[in-house]
Amino acid sequence: MPRYIVERTFADGLGIPLTDAGVQVCLGVVDRNADVGVTWLFSFVSEDKQKTFCVYDGPNPEAIRQAARRNGLPVDRITRVTVLDPYFYR
Repeated sequence: MPRYIVERTFADGLGIPLTDAGVQVCLGVVDRNADVGVTWLFSFVSEDKQKTFCVYDGPNPEAIRQAARRNGLPVDRITRVTVLDPYFYR
């Protein structure tokens, strides 16, 4: 399955609490993504919480966009990527 980096901007900062409510928010995202064949692997969050760089597996960029719409998430850019592992060369 293709892998993508999804860049997002949150002008007011990403506000997912470190509580059970935050867990439910994340699990809801995972469930809605699965409905369109998209898997959220993990995300990097900038120190100011205004940018995220999320790693997804999905069939195509449109499925990634559809999952974002279903979750009410912004999308600045979607980039298809492959893994470059420094240990591959050993």
